[in-house]
Amino acid sequence: MADNHTRSATYRTTRTDGGTTVVTLHGDLDLLAVPVLSVALDDLTSGAAPDLVLDLSPVPFVDCSGLGLLCRARNRVRYRGGRLRLVTPDDDFRRLLRRTGLGDAFDLYPGLPEALADGDAPVPVA
Repeated sequence: MADNHTRSATYRTTRTDGGTTVVTLHGDLDLLAVPVLSVALDDLTSGAAPDLVLDLSPVPFVDCSGLGLLCRARNRVRYRGGRLRLVTPDDDFRRLLRRTGLGDAFDLYPGLPEALADGDAPVPVA
């Protein structure tokens, strides 16, 4: 059985002048991607008041382990008094969040500029 796991998510991390950390994920956010991404996100959420933006725009697929990873990051950020924003223009992902009861769990933005702008409210999931 030949498996091709090249679509599992990889990431690139950048920091803005304001101290916000932006992590752009590429590929599927699935069971195979979670171990590597967990280590990276745990590191990024280990300090006091982390300010983290996860750009999911290039992510075509999220499975239940990917949702678990996002929830873990959210919980770690909240516990440390920080902020987590998700960037996703994907209506299917918003629908997935609603159907899993996570519709109000994340601040969602349609694009990176909106997520980084101060004072902008998250896009409603409804």
